[in-house]
Amino acid sequence: MPNKDVGRLQPLIGGGEMGQHVRDTDWSASPMGPYETWPQSLRSALSLVLNTKGIAALYWGPQQWLLYNDAYGVALGDRHPSAFGRPMPEVLTDIAPVLSPQVAEVLTTGRGFAIENLPMMMRRHGRVEETIWTYSFSPVQGEGEGFAGVLLIATEMTQQKAAEQELRTTEARQRHLLQQMPGFVGVLTGPDHVYEYVNDAYVAISGPRRFIGRTVREVFPEIAGQGFYELLDQAYATGEPFAAQAMPIRLAGEDDDRYIDLLYQPIRNDQGLVTGIFVGGYDTTARVRGRLYSDALVRLTDRISDLGDPDVIALAASSILGEMLKVSRVGYGTIDPEAETLHVRQDWSAAGVETLAGVVPLRAYGAFIDSLKRGEFISIDDVAQDARTASAADALRGRSAASFVNVLVIEQGRLVAVLYVNHGSVRSWQAEELAFIKEVAARTRIAVERSRSEAAMRDFNAILQERVATALREQAATEEALRQSQKMEAVGQLTGGLAHDFNNLLTGVTGSLELIQVRIAQGRIRDLDRYVNAAMSAANRAAALTHRLLAFSRRQTLDPKPTDVNRLVVGMEDLIRRTVGPGITLEPPVGAVGLWPTLVDPSQLENALLNLCINARDAMPDGGKLSIETANRWLDERTARDRDLAPGQYVSLCVSDTGTGMPPNVVAKAFDPFFTTKPIGMGTGLGLSMIYGFAKQSGGQVRIYSELGTGTMVCIYLPRHLGQVETAAPIPDLADAPRAEAGQTVLVVDDEPTVRMLVSEVLEDLGYTAIEAADGAGGLRVLQSDARIDLLVTDVGLPGGMNGRQVADAARVARPNLKVLFITGYAENAVLSHGHLDPGMHVLTKPFAMEALASRIKDLIAD
Repeated sequence: MPNKDVGRLQPLIGGGEMGQHVRDTDWSASPMGPYETWPQSLRSALSLVLNTKGIAALYWGPQQWLLYNDAYGVALGDRHPSAFGRPMPEVLTDIAPVLSPQVAEVLTTGRGFAIENLPMMMRRHGRVEETIWTYSFSPVQGEGEGFAGVLLIATEMTQQKAAEQELRTTEARQRHLLQQMPGFVGVLTGPDHVYEYVNDAYVAISGPRRFIGRTVREVFPEIAGQGFYELLDQAYATGEPFAAQAMPIRLAGEDDDRYIDLLYQPIRNDQGLVTGIFVGGYDTTARVRGRLYSDALVRLTDRISDLGDPDVIALAASSILGEMLKVSRVGYGTIDPEAETLHVRQDWSAAGVETLAGVVPLRAYGAFIDSLKRGEFISIDDVAQDARTASAADALRGRSAASFVNVLVIEQGRLVAVLYVNHGSVRSWQAEELAFIKEVAARTRIAVERSRSEAAMRDFNAILQERVATALREQAATEEALRQSQKMEAVGQLTGGLAHDFNNLLTGVTGSLELIQVRIAQGRIRDLDRYVNAAMSAANRAAALTHRLLAFSRRQTLDPKPTDVNRLVVGMEDLIRRTVGPGITLEPPVGAVGLWPTLVDPSQLENALLNLCINARDAMPDGGKLSIETANRWLDERTARDRDLAPGQYVSLCVSDTGTGMPPNVVAKAFDPFFTTKPIGMGTGLGLSMIYGFAKQSGGQVRIYSELGTGTMVCIYLPRHLGQVETAAPIPDLADAPRAEAGQTVLVVDDEPTVRMLVSEVLEDLGYTAIEAADGAGGLRVLQSDARIDLLVTDVGLPGGMNGRQVADAARVARPNLKVLFITGYAENAVLSHGHLDPGMHVLTKPFAMEALASRIKDLIAD
């Protein structure tokens, strides 16, 4: 996909084929990332390259990303344009052994340089040809203090039809330059791979040998079976280069592998035929061994971290050290300086090598014990050549210790132990090997001391635990009695409060109904509305109390809608003002400009807001100010964590008062169920619990900020909704509810006969045909018949083993477009798939107004 802002990129990038390539490329899919994220230094340097007339390129970052202009692309031949935007060592494998170290050096030192007439074997147009280049490297400053890239300005000096003398001069210059390279270089000719040239680095890694005029097999007979002969033959036969990193090679006279980065590049003549092999690379032994040693130290730490026995720890460390260094023996023993003896419990030994377990008289093996007593680190390559061991060389060799290393363990100025590494033959200990041995010794000592300390601590803990056990048992018995008391108190608060409230409400309902019966019997029907209204009011208050309990348990059925919280607050202002009374000054609500919408049940949010305002009123018995404020909140990771929310965008609704405030211990318990500071009979302790449950169920949170004597602020945080706010249409009165069309039929499934009767009566009054079923099986039989069904109205909780959701799902097998309205007394989230309903399925919470039921049924059928 091309860059979107082509016009903006035009003056910076410049013209030409590669400039257009930059604009047309979707860099977001590449490891370099979108162009818009490139640093300014990269953009500026690339613009310079693309607008340069001659050959120019940019090698960017430690990966050496290759970016170049049109002239450079021509010089690349058939590797253009696929090489653009890729790591140079990856795409220019033929010249990377020369250029990559130079680029790395310029990036590291910041010093540019120029080279004239450098010959390089380069693959172009399907063959390798000899090219000559004059070029300069200049560092490019990055955004920070270091250098981020290298600018190449080059001129190709290749003379296609140069005279033989010029060719010989060029070859001589090329060999001179190769001689100066830090890596090893060799040139082989013919199918037998005869050495024509090697540089000093090649000789240094191989050791003194006669190269020129001899084949690889003659110079290196010891590498037979290691695969190098076969790789050379393959490169010569196929003309395909071979490259490898950290390739092991075992040379004569060495006890361990070396590791090399290796390149075999076929050399072709003017006719494209392979005539030889260019060999290049680097000795990476130190780097690879360093990585292997680092990995071994990680394994050592993992292995000994859980060990408790000092002897087991020492043996584990010895085995890792012995296997890594491929030595004869490694062990860890204690020293008696006065007796000049080494005491070894066990050690690690290679196959066929005897252990030193037991008591070893050190003086019998030379005078190196004196060095140990002086606290000296000992490293001996050849016991026969060291003055401390020459007299006992035969004895040492007889115990597979022709060379050895000793690392001392000193405690409080005393020599107490030694880590010894023995090898059966003469060995030149390398610096990285000695550093590895010292590090293993240090870690082993720490682990051994840790195990001893832990053993002492375990003994102490055993005594302490025995003393604590009795106290814990006594405490557990006391806590169990306390928990039982608190449980019974909580149950008493719940049942007492609910019984009090529901008895009052039921008295209002039953009393009103009894008076209606009396008045009808008396023929006095003029006052019936008053008793009907009283019964409805008590029933609605009972429904509200039920919703409070469900909100506290987060099981209420929510009907979330995109909501403008500012509009909701303004619509409740008069109600709040009347509720808090004249003694409280209600400040004009402060609504944030451009407040985001939130997806929430507006009626539940209204209840929560009203509850907060009532709590604020009760906190200001002598009067005060009440403030309501909304705001957009963008919570970063730290702020969101403090509020127990995920980072993101939220809408806050805060209610503040100038009341008595709350101490921290009250704030900590404010959301606990049944907790209240109000006098007995003035509150159930469910108000803030309901608000907390509602906020959590809506994906948000609620927090209290309070200070004694100053006041309290309670904030509800709700997630931002990215959709538009919908304007709700008013619910018509039942007398004005929309009428059914001819033949429209509704199936009502509910196990409560009264509910079925009321719903069916409303439906028939509105012109619908109502079919009733008392359970799921009965409803399903109707649905599987040929009867016309325009809508299924079903309770969620049904008897007989089939709930309402199962009835709806089974019905939709035969009637895939059937509309469904679930009616439920609480949020059966597991049945309703936690609110994720299929299209055409809706929920209505009991109790509901008959007007709302009629309007919802008409909307669903007409949809």
